[in-house]
Amino acid sequence: MTYKRIILKLSGEALLGDKGYGIDVSVMNNIADQLVVLWKRSIEIGIVIGGGNIFRGTEGEELNIDRATADYMGMLATEINALALQGSLVARGIDARVMSSLSLVEIAEPFILAKALSHFKKQRVIIFAGGTGLPFFTTDTTAALRAIELKADAIFKATKVDAIYSDDPLKNKNAKRYSKISYTKFLSRNLKAMDATAVSLCRDYNIPIILFNINGKNNLLKAILEGVIGTIIKEG
Repeated sequence: MTYKRIILKLSGEALLGDKGYGIDVSVMNNIADQLVVLWKRSIEIGIVIGGGNIFRGTEGEELNIDRATADYMGMLATEINALALQGSLVARGIDARVMSSLSLVEIAEPFILAKALSHFKKQRVIIFAGGTGLPFFTTDTTAALRAIELKADAIFKATKVDAIYSDDPLKNKNAKRYSKISYTKFLSRNLKAMDATAVSLCRDYNIPIILFNINGKNNLLKAILEGVIGTIIKEG
C-alpha cells in the first residue's frame, strides 16, 4: 500500500538505543535520515513522540508523587524529545514544527487541527508533543486521536520489539509471533504491545496500526515503504 499521510508513534524508549537514559545520538540520526527519505517522497508525516527515555508517569509512585502530577512530568519529557527531533530534521533541510497539547508558547505551537492540516499542505513535518495534554492517557492514545483527526492512512508504532507476541518471548519460548492480528483479537487477548484505548479508537475508525522495531538498518523505510517487518493490527 502507498501511504499519503501517516502518524509515526515514536516511543521514548526507542530513542534510548544502548543508553540507560536520554537520547542515543546515533538512533536519533538514523531516524532523522530515514524521515528525510519519506519526506522527499511527499509522504505527509505527523510524529507523536513519547518521553519514557526521560521520565514515565508510572515512575511517580516511587517518588510519592500523585499520578496526575507524574503524568504531566512525562508530558514535559516528550517536549524535550520533540525539540531534539525537530533540531535533527531542521539540520537536514526539513521544515519541522512542534505542536503541543500543553501551553508552551515559547517552544511549541498549540495543536490546532486547521493549522496542522496547513502544515501538511506546505510539506512540513509535524511533531506532536505533550501527549493528550491530560493525565491518565498514553501517547499511544494521542497517536490514535491525531490519526483520526488528521485522517491518516495508518499509524506506525516504532518500538524496541520486533512484533506483537501472544506472551513475552523472553519468558515464554512458545510465545506466538503475529504478523497480523485483528483489533478485536488484540483486545480480547489483552495483549500489551499497544494501549487498549488506542486500539479501540483505531478499530472504531478503521485505522491500521503497524508495530515494528525501529532499530536496525532502514527499518522505518522497510515498514512504511515495503511493509515487510513487524505486525499489522487491522480488522479482517
